[in-house]
Amino acid sequence: MGTLSYAATVSLDGYAADADGDFQWTGPSDAVFAVHLDRIATVTTEVLGRKTYAGMDYWENYPGDADSPEAAREFGRRWRGIDKVVVSSTMTPDELHSDRARLVSELSLDELRRIVDSATGVVEIFGPTTAAAAIRAGLVGDFHFFVVPKTVGGGLRALPDGARLDLDLVEHRIFDNGIAYLHYQPR
Repeated sequence: MGTLSYAATVSLDGYAADADGDFQWTGPSDAVFAVHLDRIATVTTEVLGRKTYAGMDYWENYPGDADSPEAAREFGRRWRGIDKVVVSSTMTPDELHSDRARLVSELSLDELRRIVDSATGVVEIFGPTTAAAAIRAGLVGDFHFFVVPKTVGGGLRALPDGARLDLDLVEHRIFDNGIAYLHYQPR
């Protein structure tokens, strides 16, 4: 049986993307990327929406040539080894670019519980929209936030409205560029 985790890079005012949908400001430094690399090593399944899947498709085809940074090559290898559940009512199976990906048109909480129960490691639910119902329902056992010292004033919130969470800080780290890594678990 797996566990459910949620990770997000967020602005200081709590957004994963700004009002224009831009999230380029979330790009990690080498030190932050190393934490993502360690974190992803425990993930066996990713549950993600159509837009997040499209954004991560880069890693599905990462060239990883000898001139590429070793950390990036390793992240690509790890990403390709993860099972993916893509949530979309508009995609078709031929739009999936991995033999480790499957499509579900809707993600009910019961379906998510089945995914977690059948996993051998960490199931990461990736993307605020896809994760919203699970967060509200209290299904997420680990929250990993990378807080960027920037405010964007609006956009896609990292946590959904209506979520009431009582969390304990179990790990934290501050990077030279001011990004704070915060790992929380429910009380």
